[in-house]
Amino acid sequence: MMTGFRLNLSPLKEPLGFVKLVEWLTAIFAFGCCGGFSGKNIISIFCGNDRNETLNAIYQYPFRLSHFPLIDKNTTLCNHSVTTTHMVGDSASSAEFFVGVGIVCFLYSMVALLVYLGYMHVYKDSDFGPIFDFVITALLVFLWLVCSSAWAKGLQNVKDATDTEGISGTLALCKGSNITCEVTDFANMRTLNISVVFGFLNMFVWAFNAWFVYKETRWHSRKFSSQPGPGRQQVPAPI
Repeated sequence: MMTGFRLNLSPLKEPLGFVKLVEWLTAIFAFGCCGGFSGKNIISIFCGNDRNETLNAIYQYPFRLSHFPLIDKNTTLCNHSVTTTHMVGDSASSAEFFVGVGIVCFLYSMVALLVYLGYMHVYKDSDFGPIFDFVITALLVFLWLVCSSAWAKGLQNVKDATDTEGISGTLALCKGSNITCEVTDFANMRTLNISVVFGFLNMFVWAFNAWFVYKETRWHSRKFSSQPGPGRQQVPAPI
C-alpha cells in the first residue's frame, strides 16, 4: 500500500471534507470572539449634593473579575473614605475551558483536512483511521455541549457582576442612604454573545459531521454488507 502524500482536493466537494472546513472556521470564530475580549463599564456615583463621581470598571479575558480593581487605592468619594475594592466573581474556568476546546478543534480540523487532502488513500484503506476519527469527533461533540453551556453560564455571571446591581453590591459606598451608584455606560459584549452562539453551532456542526465520519468506518460498511440485497431470497437449509 502506498503511504506517500497525494494531493487530492476532491474530498472538499464531499460532505466529509467540506464540513471539516466549516468546523475549522467556526472554531476560529468561537475562541476568537471570547479570547480577545476587553471591556470597560463606566459607573456614575450620585452623591446627593449635586456632585457626581465616576469610576471605570475594566475587565478582560479570562474574566477573573476579583483581579480587576474598581478602586485601585484608598481614596475619597462623595466625602467618604473608600478602601481598595475589587470586582466580585470569577468565570475564568468556563472561559478558558471554552477557548481550550475551540483551539483543540481548530488544530484537529487542520490535521484532519491534511489527511483528507493528502492521505485519503491511506485513510480509507485502514480501519484505524476512520474509527479514530469518529471517536474523536463524537468526543468533541460532547465537549462543545459542555463547554458552551458552562461558558453561557459564566458569561451571565460576568454580566450580573458588572451591571448596576452587581456593582452596587460590591461597593460599600453605594449602600449609603443618600448615595446612588449606576452603570451609565456598558462594555459592548456582542462578541461574547457571538462566541456562545458559535459554541452551540459548533456542537451541531460536529454532530452533523459525525454521521459522515461514521459512514467511513467498518461498522457502517458491515451493517449494509450483511443485509440481503433486493430480490434475493434466502435458500432454506437442506434437511
